[in-house]
Amino acid sequence: MTAPKELRVSKDRRLLTVTFPGHQPFELPAELLRVASPSAEVQGHSPEQRVTVPGKRKVAILKIEPVGNYAVRITFDDFHDTGIFTWNYLHTLGHEKDARWAAYLAELEEKGLSRDSSSPSSKRHRLE
Repeated sequence: MTAPKELRVSKDRRLLTVTFPGHQPFELPAELLRVASPSAEVQGHSPEQRVTVPGKRKVAILKIEPVGNYAVRITFDDFHDTGIFTWNYLHTLGHEKDARWAAYLAELEEKGLSRDSSSPSSKRHRLE
């Protein structure tokens, strides 16, 4: 995958627009980027270790730094900065945004977690 011709952060710092040559721009919310960070902290070292990250509804992008000519490091306002977003990964996120977002929301629901809080929701689960 070639480098994007443009990476643009919105004024409120909650949306990254990525434009690859020959493609329509992808709009990637900061929350999605944060919860789908390619870092080991989020993805783990195997699928079983992947973490569902709650409480990031209002996360914003602080800065974006180039990593070689193949990726960027995004620093979020919660100071998470260990994910290296390759051009391929950003392209995949752009194409799979809706499916990944739906899967994330389903995981939050299944685990009793919230987009607004990093602690489990106050729902009481009955043993059946």
